[in-house]
Amino acid sequence: MRIAVHGQQAFGKAVLERLLERGENVVAVFSAPDKEGRPRDPLAELAEEKGLPLHQPASWKTPEAAELMARYEPDVCMMAYVTLFVPQNVLDTPKHGTFQYHPSLLPRHRGPSSINWPVIQGETKTGLTIFWPDEGLDEGPILLQKEVEIGPDDTLGSLYFNHLFPMGVDAMIEALDLVKEGRAPKAPQDHSKATYESWCRKADAEIDWSKPAGEVYNLIRGCDPQPGAWTTRSGQQVQIYDSARTNAQGEPGTVLDVSGDGVTIAAKGGAIQVKRVRPAGGKKGAAGDWAGEAGVTAGDRLGG
Repeated sequence: MRIAVHGQQAFGKAVLERLLERGENVVAVFSAPDKEGRPRDPLAELAEEKGLPLHQPASWKTPEAAELMARYEPDVCMMAYVTLFVPQNVLDTPKHGTFQYHPSLLPRHRGPSSINWPVIQGETKTGLTIFWPDEGLDEGPILLQKEVEIGPDDTLGSLYFNHLFPMGVDAMIEALDLVKEGRAPKAPQDHSKATYESWCRKADAEIDWSKPAGEVYNLIRGCDPQPGAWTTRSGQQVQIYDSARTNAQGEPGTVLDVSGDGVTIAAKGGAIQVKRVRPAGGKKGAAGDWAGEAGVTAGDRLGG
C-alpha cells in the first residue's frame, strides 16, 4: 500500500519511524514549513535522513498543492498532528482517503487545545480519536477511539507523554491495518454532543485565587507545561507548574507558608502548594528558591 504521511513534530516523527520499522511503502512526507530561528521539524529531519520525498507547502489551498498530493498516487494519507487546513479535494485524493489523529474523545473537545481543556474542566476521562477529516473542525466520521483515565494529579504533560502520545502512535498503525484489511469504519459523530474550545492561551491561564481550590488546581495542571498557569506578585508575572492541593485555609491569594517544599497559597476552601515557578524573565526553578530571592513571605498577596 502506498502511504503518504502528513504531520509534524515528535508525534509525526514517531509515526513515520513505526511505518519504516514495519517496512511500509511511504511514498511521500508532508510537513509544516520551517520557521526562521526555530529548530528543524523532527519529522522533516527524519524524512530527509531516510531519503524520502519531503514537501513543506505553506498552504494546501492551491491547485499546486492538490497536484502535489496526486503526484504520488497514495492509497491512503495518514495525518499525524497537522495544524494547516487541508481542503476536501486533497483529503479525498488518496484511493482510500485520509485519516487523522486527534487527542480527545470526539465529538468532545473539538479544537486545537483538546488535551488542556478536559483537565482544566475537571474531567476524569479523555482519550484519542482516529477519524476521517472533512472541512469541518474535527467533525468527520470516526475510525477508532481509545479512552484514557485522567488521574487526580495528571497534568497536560503527563497525559500526553505517558498516554496519548504512545497510544496515539499505536492507534495510527492499528487504523492503517484496518484500512488495509478493508475493515475501517466510518461512524458518524453525534454532533449534538459536540464541544468546541479554541487555543488555551495566556489569558485563559491566569489564576483567580478567589475560585475553589479544586478549580485552581485543575487550571494549573491543565496548563502544565503549556501555556503555563500564572499569577502576579507585586505586578510581576509568575508562572506556576508543579503543585499539590492542601487543606490549609486562608484569605484567597494569601501566601500561607514558605518552605523548602514550596509556597502555599490560599484559594477558596483550600490551598495550593506550589513547587516550581518561572518568574518573568527567569527560568523554571524551585518555588522556595524563588520566594527567597524575591522576598516572598507568609502574609504576602498574589494576584489581582
